[in-house]
Amino acid sequence: MTADLSQIVKAYDVRGVVPDQWDESLAELFGAAFARVTGASAIVTGHDMRPSSPGLSGAFARGAAAQGVDVTEIGLCSTDQLYYASGALDLPGAMFTASHNPAQYNGIKLCRAGAAPVGQDTGLTEIRELVEKWSESGAPEPAATAGTVTRRETLDDYATHLRSLVDLTSIRHLKAVVDAGNGMGGHTVPSVLAGLPLTVVPMYFELDGTFPHHEANPLDPANLVDLQRRVREEGADLGLAFDGDADRCFVVDERGEPVSPSAITALVASRELARNGGKGTIIHNLITSWSVPEVVEENGGTPVRTRVGHSFIKAEMATSGAIFGGEHSAHYYFRDFWNADTGMLAALHVLAALGGQQGTLSALVDQYDRYAGSGEINSTVDDQSARLAAIRAAYEGRDGITLDELDGLTVTAADWWFNVRPSNTEPLLRLNAEARDQATMTRIRDEALAVIRG
Repeated sequence: MTADLSQIVKAYDVRGVVPDQWDESLAELFGAAFARVTGASAIVTGHDMRPSSPGLSGAFARGAAAQGVDVTEIGLCSTDQLYYASGALDLPGAMFTASHNPAQYNGIKLCRAGAAPVGQDTGLTEIRELVEKWSESGAPEPAATAGTVTRRETLDDYATHLRSLVDLTSIRHLKAVVDAGNGMGGHTVPSVLAGLPLTVVPMYFELDGTFPHHEANPLDPANLVDLQRRVREEGADLGLAFDGDADRCFVVDERGEPVSPSAITALVASRELARNGGKGTIIHNLITSWSVPEVVEENGGTPVRTRVGHSFIKAEMATSGAIFGGEHSAHYYFRDFWNADTGMLAALHVLAALGGQQGTLSALVDQYDRYAGSGEINSTVDDQSARLAAIRAAYEGRDGITLDELDGLTVTAADWWFNVRPSNTEPLLRLNAEARDQATMTRIRDEALAVIRG
């Protein structure tokens, strides 16, 4: 198969339509290239519930084994379960998933030993170059001695590790509705929450990579509707929604209202700081709420602002020795989880915080949700650079306004801020705005959109 790898090798992972853009023969070459680039003698692989995942994962394992690498297959798993295996076994890892993409997609998330990310600047470019060469000239030379391929179960160990990081034994009894979206949360949630003082109401726990009920992307409000309704019907204390590979978790309060990921970031940050004696660095990306650095400082911590994206967060976590990091997209990163992201661990923190007091979740998070936010608004544009320049021209030089270009363009005033970032893969600009009150946020949002859309 001759593939246009520029279409499937992204900044942080491999992702494309199967079999149109890639297939098992290409997956085998990716396995061989991963073995060569990491130089590892052993690796670990896992996969989600998509129909194409077992075949792709198996082909990758064959390619790596042919290069003399011993492969440990953990089979069906969430992405953070694969990170657990990479960390606990100290092995490079490959996770076969396309996260929340539609059923015809699949992909590979790669990491080095200890769940360290592999992206364009940390090995993915070299892997792509090898696969391109071999796809044109034939398979690579095999090793003199092939590696072994063995199976290993890690689900119970993963669940035990997570529960060791958050004490839930003394919480009051809670009722939680969990929407797995037919994704890997249906595999991990029963094990992680087993034996805790919880009544779990499961929704869409059947593993089905065709996503028959709704897209497994809780960032889209349309995909939270079923969960919100069920929380209200059940009189539950909260709802949890996981994406397809269950590395992200979204939270709904007892009224069925979504809880901002920034509020969850602030809540978990305060708990992690308390667990570390009121000291530590907390990472947040530049479009999380102002409330996040405020709460971090109020609890004795040091906030560090970064670009959006897990590779930047994980790199800064490692550099600064941060204890926790959070993003607006509901990715949550923990030092005690090899700096990797795990929505499940964030969910345990929310359960512990809620169950450790008598109030409602909406009352609990109110202290962490202090401003009016727009959420992310996408606009299709003909020329990203020209529209960004137009925004700069509209605001540059105004009294009391500062501009910075850490990631896209951020415009900040005393009572509001907004950020505009170009998409790396689509002709889009992404706007996020926040202000001290709803009326100001609406005004600033609409003013920025008018410039963006010309």
